Amino acid sequence: LCTHLVDPSKITSTLVFWAKSVSATQRGSLMSYLDEIDDPRKPSNGTLHDFREILVILIAAVLSDCDTVEDITFWARTKEAWLRRFLVLKNGIPSEETFLRILRALDPKQFESMFRRWVGGVVGALSDDAGLAGTIAIDGKTVRGSGTGGESAIHMVSAFATELGLVLGQEKVAAKSNEITAIPELLEALSIKGLLVTIDAMGCQKSIAKQIVAKKGDYLLMVKGNQPKLLEAIEIAFIDQHGVESVDRSTLVERGHGRTVGQIASVLSAKGIVDPADWPKCVTIGRIDSMRVVGDKESDLERRYYISSRALTAAQLAAAVRAHWGVENRLHWILDVSFSEDASTVAKDNAPQNLSMLRKIALNIIRADKTDTRKSSLRLKRKGAAWDDGVRERMLGIRSIC
Repeated sequence: LCTHLVDPSKITSTLVFWAKSVSATQRGSLMSYLDEIDDPRKPSNGTLHDFREILVILIAAVLSDCDTVEDITFWARTKEAWLRRFLVLKNGIPSEETFLRILRALDPKQFESMFRRWVGGVVGALSDDAGLAGTIAIDGKTVRGSGTGGESAIHMVSAFATELGLVLGQEKVAAKSNEITAIPELLEALSIKGLLVTIDAMGCQKSIAKQIVAKKGDYLLMVKGNQPKLLEAIEIAFIDQHGVESVDRSTLVERGHGRTVGQIASVLSAKGIVDPADWPKCVTIGRIDSMRVVGDKESDLERRYYISSRALTAAQLAAAVRAHWGVENRLHWILDVSFSEDASTVAKDNAPQNLSMLRKIALNIIRADKTDTRKSSLRLKRKGAAWDDGVRERMLGIRSIC
């Protein structure tokens, strides 16, 4: 590689060297998937910097604790010598304007498609049976900082593998629309066979339930007032069974951080209560009652109802619901606090969506790295990637060749 770098004409593809340096324990290199993305620039205008080299720099920089395009450019210039161990960089490091221009023009659909194929390999490598024996939580988040400069803030719906803590895909909610339109598109792009898909009340739609079943998955949907007849039928069923000892119930009390949270989960058969023509293969209805005590203040009782195409016990219902709401702490909160997503003011064209994808790529890389035995926080792992070339190479699945 060092010899080739002296004579760039001998290199047919700079990313070949990066892809070939992947650890044998990895299920495919992220870098090898970048060839699937088309360069959005017009060749007639002339280009100073290789498109895939720009993508490599963006991924490595965001992994290395860079949250803004300014950060990315400064990091790349500081780490130019390290980058040249893998990339040609014929005309040096791109400018901040070039990075931003690429982010604005890059086709987010192609980027998302590449991401899904790559993460599918990661999931396969981390799972014993090339799948997830658990749940996929689908939930939305607004990227608040993207609403500056007269632009509307974008809203992203993500699919999150709760056991592995990995993002499986994302879909942007169209302007003047809502999650109901984005969820089917996201589901269509995912492989959900044998998995339990959990969605909050916004996604409790007959068409979404049918789509999940058609793709050989199972659903767990929260039921609220947007499905009034269904909600009323479930409420009456649980009233009729109040106090019946044979009803499957599970109780959990958690204490910590100065608060106590109590939860009772109950399940009943959906037979005779839920119309299978509307909600295919629905076999379970559930109710979760929860209450929180902080100090001497007790919250009101919160009651939530669910339907599922999987035969769940009360304990399984409670676990699946906790896993779904864990997305707030394990994904949305992480994106805001560790990646400063809401503070980002990038708002033009495709840039907010593509930056969101880069953050999730970095998050997945960190979560998939099982070699760090110190159990450092995600924040410290990003800093470790920024400070230590060896740590960064390990996370990216590459090894030094020079």
